[in-house]
Amino acid sequence: MFAVLKTGGKQYKVQSGDVLRVEKLAADAGEKIQFNEILMVGATVGAPFVEGAAVQADVIDQIKGEKVIHFVKRRRKHGSKRTKGHRQQLTLLRITDILEKGGDKSGVRAAIGAGSVSSVAVAAAAPKAAAKKAAPKKAAAKAEAPKKAAKAEAPATADDLKKLSGVGPALEKKLLEAGVTTFAQIASWSDADVAEMDEKLSFKGRIEREGWIEQAKELTKG
Repeated sequence: MFAVLKTGGKQYKVQSGDVLRVEKLAADAGEKIQFNEILMVGATVGAPFVEGAAVQADVIDQIKGEKVIHFVKRRRKHGSKRTKGHRQQLTLLRITDILEKGGDKSGVRAAIGAGSVSSVAVAAAAPKAAAKKAAPKKAAAKAEAPKKAAKAEAPATADDLKKLSGVGPALEKKLLEAGVTTFAQIASWSDADVAEMDEKLSFKGRIEREGWIEQAKELTKG
């Protein structure tokens, strides 16, 4: 008998004994899990899921997929190019049982994506949230005082970032909010820092294109 299950936004046709790679699940090696979103079992088609049907599996290991290379090149006055590598995190499973009925009463833990918030995580966070609400307002105000003081001091020690090519008030505000306040910080950026800021602030290669690091080094000397 075969079944079609859904997990991680994808559909898989499986039968007992199959070894499967799926999007990472919140489970440890050796653990038994159950998929409850079953689209089809044998000749029975769900609407959209088959009620009571389930697919059980043993977790073999948490693995990574093959490396995928992403290359971006911009042909402009100040051309830039960047290569990124990515390996998707996956869970390796072995299908053990296909249940046409009674899946909702099996007692096996449901498969949950690693990015999902489980009931266990919510329960663990509840005491912390309650303790935070019970804390005196005076203590909260005291904790906020250093942050406010730091924000008040930042403009006094910040450089005029608008001296950089292509930086106006809007871009300067973005940089300040990201914690970039001086030319010395920009001058010390590595390639990884540039890539992080480019993605975080959606600069689309502006840092390399405008030559901010070289300009920052000159402004720091001046």
